[in-house]
Amino acid sequence: MDLLRQAWRAGDSAFYWAVSSLFEDLDFAAAPAPPAPGQPLADRLRPGELGSVVGQSHLLDSTGPVGRMLDAGRISSVILWGPPGCGKTTIARLLAGQTDLHFEPLSAVFSGVADLKKVFAAARDRASKGKGTLIFVDEIHRFNRAQQDAFLPLVEDGTIVLVGATTENPSFELNAALLSRCQVLVLHRLDDDALETLLLRAEGEAGRSLPLDSEARSALRAMADGDGRHILALVEELLALPAQQTPVTPGDLAVMLQRRAPVYDKDREGHYNLISAVHKSLRGSDPDAALYWVSRMLDGGEDPVYILRRLARFAVEDIGLADPQAMTQALAAWDTYDRLGSPEGDLAIAQLVLYLGTAPKSNAAYRAFKKAKTAAQNTGSLMPPNHILNAPTQRIKTLGYGKDYTYDHDSEDGFSGQDYFPDDMNRERYYDPPDRGFEREIRKRLTYWDKLRREKNTKPKDDQ
Repeated sequence: MDLLRQAWRAGDSAFYWAVSSLFEDLDFAAAPAPPAPGQPLADRLRPGELGSVVGQSHLLDSTGPVGRMLDAGRISSVILWGPPGCGKTTIARLLAGQTDLHFEPLSAVFSGVADLKKVFAAARDRASKGKGTLIFVDEIHRFNRAQQDAFLPLVEDGTIVLVGATTENPSFELNAALLSRCQVLVLHRLDDDALETLLLRAEGEAGRSLPLDSEARSALRAMADGDGRHILALVEELLALPAQQTPVTPGDLAVMLQRRAPVYDKDREGHYNLISAVHKSLRGSDPDAALYWVSRMLDGGEDPVYILRRLARFAVEDIGLADPQAMTQALAAWDTYDRLGSPEGDLAIAQLVLYLGTAPKSNAAYRAFKKAKTAAQNTGSLMPPNHILNAPTQRIKTLGYGKDYTYDHDSEDGFSGQDYFPDDMNRERYYDPPDRGFEREIRKRLTYWDKLRREKNTKPKDDQ
């Protein structure tokens, strides 16, 4: 019976039902149901062996981690991390079938503590009889910390092999204790070759070619955006359409089918990955790449105000005084978007991205502020020097407040050269503008004032 069920899990349902019908004493109540008449194409084409899985050869080949595990005859607990439709569930099922482990699927979305207790008890019972269990947890990142910790003793003592699947970065979403006991395997989104292989298999299953010209076939792969499950769903829609007299063109395809929704979670890793890509593209003065990533965020449903806020931050952090207009442009774009909204206001965001991407870059103001903050934290009790303190009353004047202060506008060059740091603190240089953009002019001014300061402070007091 176990061998038959393994055949079922490997996808060979015809073999399972043909053989099981010969035996009257089989437990049909516990057996999986036969394939439904409306079984999705993606399910019908689910590979029956690991060698048929497309797009993940870096894991499944004999030199890959999964291939090496199978060659060694043992499977360790793993976390399969990858985008939707890349084969995580399929790989987990096939691992169980190829290692003679009982396959126990769980969904972290629908399973609670009671479900886990039941599955763990069955696994322990199975282990006492010499039978291993592979527990596959889909969306494992949705389990809370206590639920994740519940797996630890069974993984440690070998009662179960845990295979978790997640679209989120395990480093952020899974407990460190659980991660330390599992190997993280990164699955890739399916490339064009892998998607084309799925199209060919779908045509073989259907017994006819898809009614697409070469450009439409390429457009279909693009619409799937690396998701194997989605491209097979699109194929099903195409096969259900009335017969076409002429091949479908890319324009026809856009009308007939819906493009896959972008994979973008506004409060998870995708959100932070893309805004990081925006920042680094702008910092690298690549306006085209920055515009692409901003478009990806907007297409994924990101709040445009969030993007504008981060662009304003970029204007002061990475451009600063190299182009003082950057901050003005950021606030103007923000104001324009507030007035117009989407989609008209989106162009203001695009214009700002292009302005920031092509502006000279400097983080001198950012670095200067960090240095000044550190110094302030270390010398927070020092008073300003007396000569720059106001003396509104005669009593305060007798304390030396305001004594020897020089009014800079009355000085030659409009510059007195006085020291404005605390008396017990040496002058420090925090702001060091680069020799580019508008800061080139600022640097000239600072150099000139440094020269005057040295000259004035080396003259005898009577000559000043």
